[in-house]
This record gives sequence, C-alpha cells and structure tokens, in this order.
Amino acid sequence: MSCRCIGVLVVFIVLCGGPEPFGACPAQGDARFHEVQGPCGLDFPKDHGPHPDYRSEWWYYTGNVRSAAGRPFGYQVTIFRYQTGPSGDREQWPQPASAWRAQQIFIAHAAVTDVQTGNHRQAQTAARGALGMAGAGYVKKRTSIYVGKYSIDISGLQHWLRAVAPDFGLDLRLASQKQLVLHGDQGYSRKGSTPSKASCYYSYTRLLTQGNVTVDGQSIPVTGLSWMDHEFSTAPLDAELVGWDWFSLQLSNHSELMLYFLRHADGSHAPASSGTFVDAAGKQTFLAKTAVTIETLKTWRSPHSQGRYPCAWQVKIPQLNLELHIQTQVADQEMRTRATTGVVYWEGNVKTSGTLAEQAVSGQGYVELTGYAEPFKAPL
Repeated sequence: MSCRCIGVLVVFIVLCGGPEPFGACPAQGDARFHEVQGPCGLDFPKDHGPHPDYRSEWWYYTGNVRSAAGRPFGYQVTIFRYQTGPSGDREQWPQPASAWRAQQIFIAHAAVTDVQTGNHRQAQTAARGALGMAGAGYVKKRTSIYVGKYSIDISGLQHWLRAVAPDFGLDLRLASQKQLVLHGDQGYSRKGSTPSKASCYYSYTRLLTQGNVTVDGQSIPVTGLSWMDHEFSTAPLDAELVGWDWFSLQLSNHSELMLYFLRHADGSHAPASSGTFVDAAGKQTFLAKTAVTIETLKTWRSPHSQGRYPCAWQVKIPQLNLELHIQTQVADQEMRTRATTGVVYWEGNVKTSGTLAEQAVSGQGYVELTGYAEPFKAPL
C-alpha cells in the first residue's frame, strides 16, 4: 500500500530508545541508504524479496472471501521490514558479537472481518530479525517473510499466507489471475514534493484465493479474491501531510482500480496523489490527481479513538467514463496498533457499484484511512 512505511518509523523510535542491540538510530533520509529517484528497474521474481539497502518495506495482502454457504469475510495481512542501519554496518559493531544484535525490525498486522456478525478481529506483533524470531529472504526464486506465527511465501505466481492470532487464524493460498502492475512510472511512485519522496510500488490486483479462515475455534473453508501490494522506500512523507486515503477495488468486469489521496490538514489532496486503472485485459492507465474527483458522502465516529472516518464515497473518473459509489461493509474496522507502529488507522473491506463506459459494474475491495484519529506525524 502506498504509504505504510511511515507508520513503521514510530515503532523504530520507541525501540531505538534503548541500548544495543538495535544499534544507532540514524535520521530518516540517511545518505547511507538508497533513495528511490526514478524508474525502479524491478526484476522478478527477485524483487519480491527484501531490499535492505532501503530503510522501509512492506508486503501487504487484503481480500474478500466467502464460505461455501456464502458467509463473507474480509482479511488483511501485512508484514513491515525496517532497517536500522545499512547492511554493511554489522561488521563494524563492537565485539563480542551477540546473537541478539539485529539490523532489522519486523512488524505484522492481521485482521479478519466477519461481515455477517460485524465482528472485526485484529492482532499485531513485532520482533527483531534475530534468533529466528523474524526474517525475510529470497532463495532459489522463493521469497519468505515471517514474524513469529505470521508468514508470507511467494513462489512464481503462487502466494501462501498464514497467521495465527489469539482469536482468529488465516491459512490462504493465492494464485494471480493477471500479471503484476507497476504503479506510477515503471514502479516509481511519487509520494511528495521532491523526486526522492517516492517508493518502488507494484501490485498483484486479482489473486484467486482459497483456504481457511478460523474464527470462534472453527476452521471455515473459503474462496474469493485478494490484492497484494509490495513497496520499499527510504524517504518520509512531506511534513505538511496529515494522512492518506487508499483504495483498492476489484470490479465485476475483471478490471481493478487503485487510488491514493495524500491529505493536507484542510482536507485538500497533495499533487502527488494518483492512481492506476487496470482493464480486463491487464492494460494499465496512470491516473493523475486531476483525473479523479472524490466526495465523502457519510462519516462514522469510532467509539474507541473518537476519530471520525469517511465511510461512503462517490468517485468519478471522466477519462474512463467511470462513476462508483463505495460503501464500507462493516463500520468498525479501526486498527489500533499503538503497541507496534504507534498508529491508529482504519483498514477494512468495502463494496462498490456504479457504471464503467455506461455499463453497470459492481465490486469489492479494501480501503485504508490514516490521520483521522489524530494527525499523522512522521518522525524526522
């Protein structure tokens, strides 16, 4: 997803407040890290794996699935990787060596929304990339990322997600129905006012999904569709931004839409806001901020944080002759992750309907909303 790396910085500052083994806490934008400043030259399958030369990275999956009886669920699994120092620094650390020393911190967020009951279950965990507690690697064309009992495995067009939380579980196999999508300019996705305020960003926009969702002690076979994002970056957001709204939608005519709006305090959207439309054949169209209009139709106030979030929208994209109404499926899908990223945000499944080229379409997807419970301030 477009901006998750910034949330990881919060937990990094907390963890770096203590002594070794986390090492020094260099400022964001440290010249020893690579910066994204142009087309990323991504090479697959290698670039499914980790990029430790960049400060932050995340692998993100969301989906809408159903049981054989039609019971609907939404889910998300996200693993963040945060690099505390350049990869060569380990050799310079004081002796004696310690197995506890780690240059990477991993965080996992997971959630399951039971649409039928309105129950939203969520979990979070964090660990150092040491002692087998967490890690990420690319070996023999396979990518594996894990944090404790949360894991992602990617091989070819196949993805395997597992999450074991105190009150829910996920065990899902995903297979891409389309080739991956490079957002922005060949994966170079601008997020701010300068060329280095950017990420390398790609997605699998339509993943056929089957497996099991476990709730209330019952393992329920499910099938459906998922979406995958992978991003890596070094730069923080512009200081004047307070949050963002991110949308991923899968439409009934086999097209997909990704939009992200970077918000100022007055609610206006930064020029770097943009999106991608993918047609049924897989052709993608870049959407500049000026190509999209979005209107909030309704809001919902969280009883937990008192944040007021949008919960219904109208989106219009004239160049595509596309108009969509988007509605949350369950109002309370707020993620409260202060124990890991320190951020309260809304992440949940939505449904949509409207017209594309004067033909009726419907669909489903996921939305992420940050900066509504409190202004999002990325540490410097």
